[in-house]
Amino acid sequence: MATALTPADVTVAGVLETLVAADATGNNFPNPDGRTYLRVNNGGGGSITVTINSVAPCNQGSDHDGGGAVANGTSRVFGPFSPGRFNNATGGIDVTYSGVTSVTVGVFHLPSPIG
Repeated sequence: MATALTPADVTVAGVLETLVAADATGNNFPNPDGRTYLRVNNGGGGSITVTINSVAPCNQGSDHDGGGAVANGTSRVFGPFSPGRFNNATGGIDVTYSGVTSVTVGVFHLPSPIG
């Protein structure tokens, strides 16, 4: 079963970038408004592929997943995720990884600007 991740709100004061080990069965996280981002840090010895499940066709009419390669020793940020295209039945995003050795992940949410 995929491990749920809790998004950290990004603020003007900043946010501590807390990353946790990627789950071998995948992760999921809420995406209430399409302003959620996933950071994947690959500390392993080889490239991995991140797959972000698409549940509906894109604006070009094709249902293809999001994500991509994360080379060893690098990190990538994925998002934002259109709720209509990526949210599952419970309003969340499902993500899997081709490898999880030394891979850490974090989810961040960009709230609406205030004033």
